[in-house]
Amino acid sequence: MALAIYRKYRPRIFEDLLGQELISQILKNAASQNKFSHAYLFSGPRGSGKTTAARLISKTANCRTRQTDAAFAKLGEPCNHCAACAEIDRGQALDVVEIDAASNRGIDEIRNLKESVRLSPTSFPKKIFIIDECHMLTKEAFNALLKTLEEPPEHVIFILATTEFEKIPATIVSRTQQFHFKKIPLMRIFDKLKKIAKSEKMEISTGALELIAASAEGSFRDAESLLDQLLSFGYQKIGVDEVEGMVGKVAFSKTASFAESLLIGQIDKTLKELAEIEDDGYNLVQFNKDLIHYLRKVLVLKFEPSLEKAFKDELTPEALERLKSHAQLIKEKHLELLKALIGAYGQMRYSQFPIIPLEVAIIESLKIKN
Repeated sequence: MALAIYRKYRPRIFEDLLGQELISQILKNAASQNKFSHAYLFSGPRGSGKTTAARLISKTANCRTRQTDAAFAKLGEPCNHCAACAEIDRGQALDVVEIDAASNRGIDEIRNLKESVRLSPTSFPKKIFIIDECHMLTKEAFNALLKTLEEPPEHVIFILATTEFEKIPATIVSRTQQFHFKKIPLMRIFDKLKKIAKSEKMEISTGALELIAASAEGSFRDAESLLDQLLSFGYQKIGVDEVEGMVGKVAFSKTASFAESLLIGQIDKTLKELAEIEDDGYNLVQFNKDLIHYLRKVLVLKFEPSLEKAFKDELTPEALERLKSHAQLIKEKHLELLKALIGAYGQMRYSQFPIIPLEVAIIESLKIKN
């Protein structure tokens, strides 16, 4: 059975963590000096590398090559060849315990964990406890965990991961070393997907890869899953149409074309394109969200061109050039257009007829003000 893309191309060393260079370097330095903390708290959006980093710590802390080769140990990376690394990669290591707090959130589960903490590792130097979505733990469970986090045995490393940092009690936060994982920039995802597609011998267009990267919204795991899904469909060639049909999201080129019609004031063309987008079954709420983000970038470039650098990680060179050309069309009235689209977005999310708030916003902004 073929491995899923996200498992096949999962980072095997800290240096391969996509878009998290600072965190990678800090963890590598800690590993090279054998100074891993007793407890970590990883926060950030889904698919940004939190669980992967936790598994890399598990491998590095228990890598047998590092224990026998001092020169290699100073590199701060796992060898990925020894029995310990292989066991952890296969998910068969008894001394690496992964807990999903969403389904194991009560005080009884934490009490069982505390009993397990007292026991020495079966075969590794370190026993690793990875608690995913830890914000889901109950207040009582957090209180039960507190003392263990404060004074854990020498052989234990705790790694807590969450997408909602603000829900973690301050008493837990203060007893951990915290790292915030950022959303991965679109172009970093795009470049990585391009390499994977080449390795998998996929015939896929640049526009299709760009749309997958944009649909992932900063989550590389989501991008890999989308690419894997396309691969399973058995397409000979993959273009923008195939990706649009799968994700229900309009491609960047169509969003840009629609924005251009808006900025020029071509209300008839704009409403016709909008009707076509609805007829094709695309998610109009998502389309308006993408349109708002696009126009926001256009406005920013118009009034502060120096911020072009900030968009280089989010857009292909071709897309950035198109954005800059649209910035030349911006007038003061377009600020009101953007406000109207934002207002429509709020109404569309709860409407059975999402096209109507969007059409009204466009008509009011273009026809009445013209």
